[in-house]
Parts: sequence; structure tokens; C-alpha cells
Amino acid sequence: MNLTQITVFQAVMTSASLSDAAQKLGRTQPAVSAAIRGLEDQLGLKLFKRDGRKLVPVPEAQYLLIEAEAILAQLSQARHTMQSLVDGSAGRLAIAAMPGPVSMLFPRFIATQLSGNTDVKVSILASSSVRIAELVRAQNIDFGFADAPESQGSENLYSATLISGRCFLATPRDHPLAKKKAVALQDLSHEPLGTLLVNHAHRRDLEDRFAAAGLEFRATVECLTFQPVLQFVAAGQCCAVLDPLTVVHVDKTESLSKEVAVVPLEEAIWYRYALYAPNHRPISLLADRLRGAWLQEVSNLLSARGAEPQFHDDDSASDSTS
Repeated sequence: MNLTQITVFQAVMTSASLSDAAQKLGRTQPAVSAAIRGLEDQLGLKLFKRDGRKLVPVPEAQYLLIEAEAILAQLSQARHTMQSLVDGSAGRLAIAAMPGPVSMLFPRFIATQLSGNTDVKVSILASSSVRIAELVRAQNIDFGFADAPESQGSENLYSATLISGRCFLATPRDHPLAKKKAVALQDLSHEPLGTLLVNHAHRRDLEDRFAAAGLEFRATVECLTFQPVLQFVAAGQCCAVLDPLTVVHVDKTESLSKEVAVVPLEEAIWYRYALYAPNHRPISLLADRLRGAWLQEVSNLLSARGAEPQFHDDDSASDSTS
């Protein structure tokens, strides 16, 4: 018993005549009759009695009709589900982002992209860059957005698209540096600074630049992310050299933008992000589309902010992450 036979049988059972069934199916009457005979031969049962030109179903045919309609309904649902997966209107999505972007920019983007798609189940994890790299390495998420890896390994468990953008200085609104068109590193010597922790690549880069220029790097506030640092800047306690996405976050947060001024830096200080993708996890069309769309969104946000984004692919896996 095949799908064609079941479809023909259901059409004959629900049509006024054999010719009506043939017209409904877009087939010839002989083809419909042959399909019914083939079905009867396989079942070893006559499903219809002939009454002139009519086919009169036997009682057993009514039981078969119930089963046939259930099979066809399940097939229709499967087709609908697969089409939804193809066009991205349904499915499951497991993604992760580091605490800064995941506080607003990343989930807002995902929510906008999935607007109206209530059949998509989303799991968004906020985690450290190290943990996100581990999740991708273990093939546990569809993609992750975090700090760029500092070193490269040869595991080939994931790939990463690296995104660099210029940093900016955040100052209290009433700070003298807020009035400058651009701030030089020497302007920050002896200045209280809010920074990331000492083991972060961005922090080490800043310290190295200050040391090379013979300047004092005065860190008075240290945090895992820039989000809490911004509260100290807003309170007038310090300045901070921010990554460009955190600057975008400030721009889009009215309460922060009223208290925090953002000024370009004369010297280019780059912050590096990475969009991670597992190499051995089957990725849905939905996840693939969103991953590419988020990369474009980051590019647009950094370009609009004047961060001069730069991109390149790193197809080797990483053993450690910033």
C-alpha cells in the first residue's frame, strides 16, 4: 500500500463518482481504477462493488477511510512543518552572547527577526566568552557571540568570524574631556578609569599602550563587563575606554546617554568580537539565516557609530578565549 493508492482511495470514497474522483486528482479514470485494483490486490480485499458505473464501498472500506485520512493528515502536517523550517517560521534556536550585548542589543535583534513567528522556540544564554567558546566547541548551541579568542588551536570544532571596531572614551557629561572632539591617550594619564579585569585582552592592551607612552594607567573601578562600569561613569567617578557595542548600548539607553558622554579617541584602539559557529552540529536554515543577519547587524551598528568595522574569518578552533 503506497501513498498514491491511499490518496486515490480517499478521493474515490469522498467523490460522487469515479469521474469526479479522477477530475479531483487530475488523473484519468483508467489510472484511478488501476490504483484501486492495485490496492485491493495488496489488501486481498474488494473495497468496492460495482453498480453500473458507480463504485459502492463495502463496510470494510469505511474503516480504511478513517486510517487513510489520518495518514494523509499526518503527511500534510509534516509537509507544513518542513516548509516552516525551510522558510524559518518554525524550529528551535539555541544561542548565546556575552553579558554586554545580551543585555539589550542581541535579544532585541533576535526578537525583531522572529517577530510573529510564535512557532520558534528560542533559548538565549548569557555567559562569559570562555563559556560560550566551550558551548560551541561541545556543539551545544547554534551560534554564539563573544570576545574574540586570543590563541588558535587545531581542534577544528568550530569556526569564528572575527569583527573589530574602534573603541571610544566614555566620560561623565560634565567632565572637561566631554567637550573635546577627540581624546588622546596622554589626556587620560592619571585619570581615574573604569576597566575590565586584569586578565582581559582589552585591559592588557590599554595597559601596554599607556606603558609604551610613559603614561600612568590609573584603574579605580574593575568589572567583568562594562555594564556596571557605566554606572560609575554616570556618577562622575571615572572615565572608561569602551568597546563600540557598549557605546551603541549607551546611545540607545536614554538614562545613560543623559549622564554619559562618548568621545572618539585620537589613537585607534580596537576591540575584537567573534561570531562562533559549531562545525559538527546540524544547523537549521533558521539558525544560519539569523547568524548571518546578526553579523550584518553588528556591521551596521559599528558603521553607524563610526567604529570602522573590520571582518575576517578564522576557521581554526581556539584553545582559550579572552
